[in-house]
Amino acid sequence: MQYDHILIRYGEIGLKGNNTRFFLNRLQKNIERKLQDFPQIHVQQTQGRLFILLNGHDPEPIIAKCKNIFGIYSLSTAIKVDNEMEAIKEAALYALKSNADAETFKVNVRRVNKSFPGRSQDMNQMLGGHLLRNTTGITVNVHHPDVEVQVEIRNKATYVTSQKTKGLGGLPVGTGGKSLLLLSGGIDSPVAGYLAMKRGVQVDAIHFHSPPFTSERAKQKVIDLAEKLTVYGNEVRIHMVPFTKLQQAIFKDIPDRYTMTIMRRIMMRISERVSEQESILSMTTGENLGQVASQTMGSMNAINEVTNYPILRPLITMDKEEIIKISEQIDTYDISIRPFEDCCTVFMPKAPKTNPTREKVNYFESQVDFSDLIAEALAGIEVVTVTDADADASFSDLL
Repeated sequence: MQYDHILIRYGEIGLKGNNTRFFLNRLQKNIERKLQDFPQIHVQQTQGRLFILLNGHDPEPIIAKCKNIFGIYSLSTAIKVDNEMEAIKEAALYALKSNADAETFKVNVRRVNKSFPGRSQDMNQMLGGHLLRNTTGITVNVHHPDVEVQVEIRNKATYVTSQKTKGLGGLPVGTGGKSLLLLSGGIDSPVAGYLAMKRGVQVDAIHFHSPPFTSERAKQKVIDLAEKLTVYGNEVRIHMVPFTKLQQAIFKDIPDRYTMTIMRRIMMRISERVSEQESILSMTTGENLGQVASQTMGSMNAINEVTNYPILRPLITMDKEEIIKISEQIDTYDISIRPFEDCCTVFMPKAPKTNPTREKVNYFESQVDFSDLIAEALAGIEVVTVTDADADASFSDLL
């Protein structure tokens, strides 16, 4: 006897009513995409669960990939047996003994198949007695057991598990539309992308670079961050925007205190144009209220004026320690702190205006015609596609 399935539990997907099938189908596709290197496995849906048929594969590398898929609440290796009591007893005993260091256990029977004879509580006691009689040095603890032997009696078969791996929860990537992530290379924006993906959002990215003031290593840093995000979703397409001429014009012709606000307004205009071309319905930023001058309520009010696209700000209420903790968990922190500056830090004004008004910003912006430079930046965009399976980025011109 051996573990031959992985049982996948999902959380809020089950609350989607008539739309549940849509979410489950997307989750199944995302699992199959992540497991394309395991051609013998098979993913199937049943009422309230998904199962991966292992077909002899070692379950550990499969679990390692699946635990990073949004929409999965938890995973367990499982033994599938017929709905027959002796087979269930044998599987339960195997599941318990596979936890060699356990000193206490409990049994938890769930009868999805209500026609199966016996009450769940009676079966808990019967199976618990069977396990006690056939093991030594292990006792029952129904409150805090080392091992919980779970038995799910379903319509066509019974699944027995004893170990549980926590998943990420959330919703399957691809169920919440697409958003354009403003990916700077700092700590905050990749965390914002990760949290947007947790709500089912498929992420494309846009990055503004200003050679020769920003280096190729800064550009590679952004590609490496995007690669980390693909672990939790699908490929990420990065729209690399040449921003040097625009920044030089801004800092030449705009009063110093307003350069940061106007620079971000132009970034939003370019991001909106890319979103329109790519049929993307929103933008996502790593903005955090009050963290820097461009992230005050007044600054965001002035910057938002140039677009009517929804702007998702998943980090808006977090403090820096919370953001750093997530960046460490998703393995982006060490990349983000590499000492290669992006265009925002290179051209940082000495004393940016913290509460600019729309009237003032519009006045200063109206004194300079940026339209030709914006068109030139859009024409010069190159697209870098980053996939989880292929760490090498492929470049193509934006059509």
